[in-house]
Amino acid sequence: MDSINQPEFYRQKSSLFFTAIFSLLCFGAFAQQKIVAPRQYTAFRTSEAMNIDGKADEEAWEKAVWSADFIDIEGVRTPTYKTNVKMLWDEEYLYFYAEMEEPHVWGNLKQRDTVIFYNNDFEIFIDPDGDTHNYMEFEINALNTIWDLYLVKPYRESAPVIDSWDIQGIKTAVHINGTLNNPEDTDKGWSVEIAMPWKVLSEANTLATKEVPENEFWRINFSRVNWDFDLENNRYARKKDKDGKYLPEYNWVWSPQWVINMHEPEWWGYVYFSAATPGSKDEFRIPEDEKIKWELYALYRKQKKHFQESGDWITSVKQLVEHPVIIGGKSVKIALEVHSEGWNLIAVSPFAGKQLVLREDGKFSARKENTGK
Repeated sequence: MDSINQPEFYRQKSSLFFTAIFSLLCFGAFAQQKIVAPRQYTAFRTSEAMNIDGKADEEAWEKAVWSADFIDIEGVRTPTYKTNVKMLWDEEYLYFYAEMEEPHVWGNLKQRDTVIFYNNDFEIFIDPDGDTHNYMEFEINALNTIWDLYLVKPYRESAPVIDSWDIQGIKTAVHINGTLNNPEDTDKGWSVEIAMPWKVLSEANTLATKEVPENEFWRINFSRVNWDFDLENNRYARKKDKDGKYLPEYNWVWSPQWVINMHEPEWWGYVYFSAATPGSKDEFRIPEDEKIKWELYALYRKQKKHFQESGDWITSVKQLVEHPVIIGGKSVKIALEVHSEGWNLIAVSPFAGKQLVLREDGKFSARKENTGK
């Protein structure tokens, strides 16, 4: 869901700058927040011609594995209705198929790029290079109306949202297992099938050496928004409370966000694009450097929380990083660098020989370690 009403904290951009530069290396990690690994999925390569009709009756779809069941966005409650997805890819497209249990399939939004999550919808979030900036959001309702947009930064950092951006050449279809907008019966659910062209998706991949990320992984998550409803003149509408305000929506996701906010891309799942065919086995392991990133983002959130409460950044690495970081049995060096325009967190990877850098605006990057030689 596009978080229009995010708390002001997520929209703040600090105007506080430091003139001193402070950098100190230490062995450390942030242990105050338990970090749970995001979910992962292996998408296999298909050579079969895919007919985008919302039914997924091709052999490749039959062999593709289902995702884990969706869970409530905060990672605790089991949703009322089941949701699962599958993924495939070929040289031209990245394919998605989702099935959603739903006893009342309805929708009334028919104009592209309207706020689709005001209907029950299915959503896809894609961050190809995993830097949490320059990512894509896609939403679709049961009428096959879509909303696609490009975000320069998450809402927690001030940045424009490019609503006019479109996924050119996208193919979408919806299949209703029941009857649409008919309150007189009970439906089984609805499914969506989507083909997104690589040539458009690669626009957000600053690390790409090729359009198709074969044997690579992207950060992706899925969301399903569901509303309680009332009938107004025998038509479905979002339910309101006694004061005339809409009741809050339900947010069900593939990989938990732990907060009611899809726009924390560091929590999104890992999708690995295997060159093997559907039905094969191809094991993917999340790289150790990704686990270091999780620790850096925990520190980033700690910094943001401290600034929200005090109006100042933490400038001491000893105050920010309180406990030793051990990743894969190895200690990780972390530095806090405060400069005139903000701060950086820098972790030295003992695995890839790189410096992993996280800026104060949440943007992540990796660079070769400067050995001084």
